[in-house]
Amino acid sequence: TQCCVISIGQNCRTMNVNKPLTLLGGISPAEFMNTYWQRKPLLVRQAIPEFKALLSRPELFDLAEQNEVESRLVVGSNGGKRDWQMQRGPFKRRAIPKLTERDWTLLVQGVDLHDDRVAALMQQFRFIPDARLDDVMISYATEGGGVGPHFDSYDVFLLQGHGQRRWRIGRQKDLSLVPDMPLKILANFKPEHDWVLNPGDMLYLPPRYAHDGIAQGECMTYSIGFRVPQTGDLARELLVRLSEGAEDAAGCDLYKDATQPAVSKPAAMPEGLAEFAKSALQKALKDTKALQRALGEYLTEPKSNVWFEIGDTPHQLKFVRLDRRSKMMYDAHHIFLNGESWRAAGNDAALMRQLADARELTSLDLAKASPEALSLLMEWCDDGWLHAGASKTVTLTRS
Repeated sequence: TQCCVISIGQNCRTMNVNKPLTLLGGISPAEFMNTYWQRKPLLVRQAIPEFKALLSRPELFDLAEQNEVESRLVVGSNGGKRDWQMQRGPFKRRAIPKLTERDWTLLVQGVDLHDDRVAALMQQFRFIPDARLDDVMISYATEGGGVGPHFDSYDVFLLQGHGQRRWRIGRQKDLSLVPDMPLKILANFKPEHDWVLNPGDMLYLPPRYAHDGIAQGECMTYSIGFRVPQTGDLARELLVRLSEGAEDAAGCDLYKDATQPAVSKPAAMPEGLAEFAKSALQKALKDTKALQRALGEYLTEPKSNVWFEIGDTPHQLKFVRLDRRSKMMYDAHHIFLNGESWRAAGNDAALMRQLADARELTSLDLAKASPEALSLLMEWCDDGWLHAGASKTVTLTRS
């Protein structure tokens, strides 16, 4: 059996984006992003040759029992008489239907946060910025299982892990939904393509591309999904974070209204005060570094169900790697890790950027670190964000 062995700390900083990848059907990441990303679907046969499911069925069911893991159970039938039903986890094993029953699906979200093998799988898609990568969902289904014809607001790679799934897809203009359903199911789905995917096959779909996946026998599918910030949510988060440093950015000028005349309508808002407020916001937003800081902290903020175990830090660092749950990014002036930020410049900044890209630093890399940088790395080890020790490798197939 052909195996794909990768390092969890795979160095994507040095990835040749013009080199053809088997994962993308023999095209390069550059060609994929230029031709397919957010434009049109791509079907890749044997994207990962001889791929086998990374998690067994019992392992997936065990995850669905945990409070900190988001899971859903969908029961329904495409074209059948049974109505669609959806429940949210956690699920005790007895709450999951029998394996002999058909038309049900268990969906477990964010499996990459809980399993190194799945985290390593997600690393293969880092030719797309980390700011856009979200998580890996695994869906387990029995014969006929699925979630109905629908569309997503985000890009997704659908990798078949076990069994077969039939995918019907189409450019859907009519986005009306079936009323009174617990799922967003398209009322008038009109597929244009019809494919059956086997283990190792992968289908990429851009946002809002209608699709319907139906299990043919016992089936496991890995969905690599992407984060899509919305303007309202993003504006709210950034304004909250910017408010923390607003006094420094906007100054401490006091409102003055020496020319304010007497008023006969005291409840009316003074125009001068509205202009003063507008000016205060403009001053706060004028600091581009503050805006970049707020954005980086927001994008690296761990999800609410993510927690880190306190680390056991050695006296001397010889090798470090980021925890699979850690989110690390950077811009021209800052380093961001798990919702916090640090101003960085010079050799230490270059080293921290290398850690963010490669997700690991070797002894040769650490030899270049200043005492201050080593102290910060030690602190991150204490927090469980970083681990000291040997590099890990993961095999994405099983013989």
